[in-house]
Amino acid sequence: MHFLLLSLATTPTPLPTPTLRDGISEDQVTPGLLGFIMTAFFVVATALLIVDMVRRIRRVRYRAQVEEERMAAAAAADVDAADAQDGLDGGTDQAPGRNGTGPADGVSRPRE
Repeated sequence: MHFLLLSLATTPTPLPTPTLRDGISEDQVTPGLLGFIMTAFFVVATALLIVDMVRRIRRVRYRAQVEEERMAAAAAADVDAADAQDGLDGGTDQAPGRNGTGPADGVSRPRE
């Protein structure tokens, strides 16, 4: 079996004839102007589709990035509002002689 495969792989194929068969003209075997125009159309259409796809992907990424930054800013604003609310509600740990505007003895409270 190995010998058969080796002989098939090394046997040269017959050389093609340098001329066309009788009754066939060169116009019948080449794509011509119409083939060139169709190929050019497909190349240009593909290039335009790729450019449009890249533009849309970039737009989606940008919108996702803006949305992520907006969500982070909203979360930071919520934390700041909660800290401000804790500062107003949490004035019960007052030291004597303090006016109740902050934590006792200037020690900051940890965030929860």
